[in-house]
Amino acid sequence: MASLISSDLAVSLDGFVAGPNQTLEKPFGDGVDGRLHRWMFEAREDNAAELKAIVAHKAYIMGRNMFSPGRGEWDTSWRGWWGEDPPYHAPVFVLTHHKRDPLPMQGGTTFHFVTDGIDSALRQAKAAAGGGSIGIAGGANVVRQYLQAGAIDELRLHIAPVVIGAGERLLDGLVDLTLEPIAARHTPLVTHVRYRVLRKQGA
Repeated sequence: MASLISSDLAVSLDGFVAGPNQTLEKPFGDGVDGRLHRWMFEAREDNAAELKAIVAHKAYIMGRNMFSPGRGEWDTSWRGWWGEDPPYHAPVFVLTHHKRDPLPMQGGTTFHFVTDGIDSALRQAKAAAGGGSIGIAGGANVVRQYLQAGAIDELRLHIAPVVIGAGERLLDGLVDLTLEPIAARHTPLVTHVRYRVLRKQGA
């Protein structure tokens, strides 16, 4: 059975998933201050179905920037943004240029650090998922790479009614991308839109 590969991202009205100058103190950059993600924390009941779907996958892929604020060689004391029990409860494959041993956490999450590219990470995620779904967790650059490669089946955008103005824009450079809307729902803090990513003929 083929795995459904999807990506969930909170995004501003002007297409940004993070502001400029991301740091440890401001992981989503200048000018964001939690505005993109209020719906996750202040309106959990209204958005329960979407929140459940985000953490329902059997394996995940993310970029190093989503796992850590650091660059270069690893500071092995860093164990992620989420504490000792991350929400994934499944294998997570972190794309990086620097080797690091797997990091098992509470609740069934183990972070695996992949140094040989997006194709390798996807192969490993598919093997770990055993036919179950795979989430491309982010950030924007990683999602763009998988969209460009034609590897994502569904793009699920959670559009917050805010304007960021600068930073990391999700769809920059993806001029040959065709999306088919398959579901939409709004709550007071966010509009959820699901798109099927259409393959080019022969792809």
